[in-house]
Amino acid sequence: MELRRIETNGTALNVAVGGDGPAVLLLHGWPHTWRLWSLAAPLLAPDHRVVAPDLRGLGDSARVPDRFDAVTGADDMLGVLDALGIDRAHVVAIDAGVPAAFLLGARHPGRVRRLVLMEALLPGLPGGFAAPPWWFGFHAVPGLAETVLEGHEAEYVDWFLEAGTHGGGGAPADVRDAFVRAYTGRDALRCGFGYYRAAAQNADAVRAAGRLGVPTVAVGAAAVGDRLYRQLEPIAEHLDGEVVGDSGHLVPLDRPDVVAALVRGQGVTSG
Repeated sequence: MELRRIETNGTALNVAVGGDGPAVLLLHGWPHTWRLWSLAAPLLAPDHRVVAPDLRGLGDSARVPDRFDAVTGADDMLGVLDALGIDRAHVVAIDAGVPAAFLLGARHPGRVRRLVLMEALLPGLPGGFAAPPWWFGFHAVPGLAETVLEGHEAEYVDWFLEAGTHGGGGAPADVRDAFVRAYTGRDALRCGFGYYRAAAQNADAVRAAGRLGVPTVAVGAAAVGDRLYRQLEPIAEHLDGEVVGDSGHLVPLDRPDVVAALVRGQGVTSG
């Protein structure tokens, strides 16, 4: 994968690009970088142009003071596609990347071939978490989590990687180390938690988006199961669902084969 610096929407994004063929845009979550896709990208690159950015403010993208909401994130991704001369792309997203991917498909359907949305629930739609995971509230309080966690970033990232993978195996060492580096320091932490602090804005934007017309696959695993499918069913016109076995929350690490198959439209079952 070749790393590029792309100026878009008032910021600079680090974007990994490789392969040849129809484009697939991969959006990571928290606490991740584009390296979340390190195992899936080689499976896609033989017949796809793989585009994997570090999201706004995260990884090796420029630190920014604000604008971590999903509308801004969708516009960032439009800028990435434009800069690379890509008219339409498959869009795959997980975790905190899902709201931006959803809005990209809902607001700009001509740019999206297929949406693959993994292991997240959308704010603003019925069927969300009855009781959100404990860290949602912790991360959402301005200034709190970065104050508590500065100096303990590695331990915190490790907890999420171990809890989020099948059997608690965590990420490959090089990927884990990249994540720890990316979220070390108060400013890096602040940018990551900015995605949680945009939840109310994202809920308003998701509610306002209306129906989702692009072909969409809702993917669940250990954390979300079929709940995203059930959230999307009333508003998505072309929806399939997949619940992935032998996978924790981090499907791209546990089951990169499933990621590649879903991009190619393989192995998808309804419900």
